[in-house]
Amino acid sequence: MKYGEKNISRAKLQRWANPTPDRDYTIEISFPEFTCLCPRSGYPDFATIKINYIPDKYIVELKSLKLYLNNFRDQHISHESVTNCVFDDLKKFLKPRSLEVIGDFNPRGNVKTVIRVST
Repeated sequence: MKYGEKNISRAKLQRWANPTPDRDYTIEISFPEFTCLCPRSGYPDFATIKINYIPDKYIVELKSLKLYLNNFRDQHISHESVTNCVFDDLKKFLKPRSLEVIGDFNPRGNVKTVIRVST
């Protein structure tokens, strides 16, 4: 196993203290090279995962988020499930004031899917 694969397999979200918890501000994160596998066919699915949140006490550490998202690349999971899973994990881990996760999946078979989960 290569070092990158090892890092991805051991990925755990990490958080830092919000440097300005007394102020509302929005953090927008885009992950344009997301991949997972279709649970029915096994074909790869490609997407841009967008995360927008207003932090409370914590912010997500970006490298840990990158490794966490890369961990889906070999999982057989639907567009809806993966978007909701990312949302649930971030909501539980960060407890943000607000959170939106968007799974903007590339067209496959001439069908485009966008999944949006928010509080």
